[in-house]
Amino acid sequence: MEKSHYEILINASREKVWDTMLEDATYREWTRIFNADSHYIGDWSQGSKILFVGSGEDGEQGGMVARIKENRKYEFISIEHLGMIKNGIEDTTSEEVRSWTPAFENYTFTEKDGGVLLEVDMEISADFKAMFDDLWPQSLKVLKVLAEK
Repeated sequence: MEKSHYEILINASREKVWDTMLEDATYREWTRIFNADSHYIGDWSQGSKILFVGSGEDGEQGGMVARIKENRKYEFISIEHLGMIKNGIEDTTSEEVRSWTPAFENYTFTEKDGGVLLEVDMEISADFKAMFDDLWPQSLKVLKVLAEK
């Protein structure tokens, strides 16, 4: 697993950035960069199961199975990825999944220069690093626009 870091300064309050990032309607907008049908099923409360899903080219549901490891409102959220969804079926036990789980995706919200520095730290497979290095900056720019409205 490799570690990746992405960040953006957003001219809005931590509350506004947090709410924009996590509310269903705006979450779908800023994560559309990753998948046109990107959304989540579940909630962001600490300890809860959450599914990050989208549609594949074949129309089948795919995505990630996760748990909210930590949630300090308006400050920090940690997602613990535990498996994948392929063709609508959750997989948390296969050899493929066990080779990279658990993997963490952490968001830190820090007040800076009258706005918020949003930092994203992820553990990812080397196979996906180039893709995320391309897509994360794009999605964070969309989130910035939404939060600054």
